[in-house]
Amino acid sequence: MNISVFPFNVTINAIDKIKQLVIKKKNLQLKLRIYITGGGCGGFQYGFKLEKYINKDDIYIQQSGIEIIIDPISSQYLIGGKIDYKENLEGSKFIVINPNAQTTCGCGLSFSI
Repeated sequence: MNISVFPFNVTINAIDKIKQLVIKKKNLQLKLRIYITGGGCGGFQYGFKLEKYINKDDIYIQQSGIEIIIDPISSQYLIGGKIDYKENLEGSKFIVINPNAQTTCGCGLSFSI
């Protein structure tokens, strides 16, 4: 586990939603994993899931009572980024504001570099 300072920000909305999800699952050991996979309409796609365990090479971010983990391959695409949580008429979702993305799709879940 890499506990160094990683240049990635988390908004208040995202922090609040992560806390709500962890409480709803009744497991305070859960962390939000952010990962990137190939696919999606933009080439790469963001993924989010709650996990209990941290792998030895994961990037570990702790902020305002929440924990986020990012695998080393995904971390190279997320440097300098930010996670937010939005609720509107279209629904609710985590979104990543990624300064490394050359293009993003309309859904906000995929991007290309």
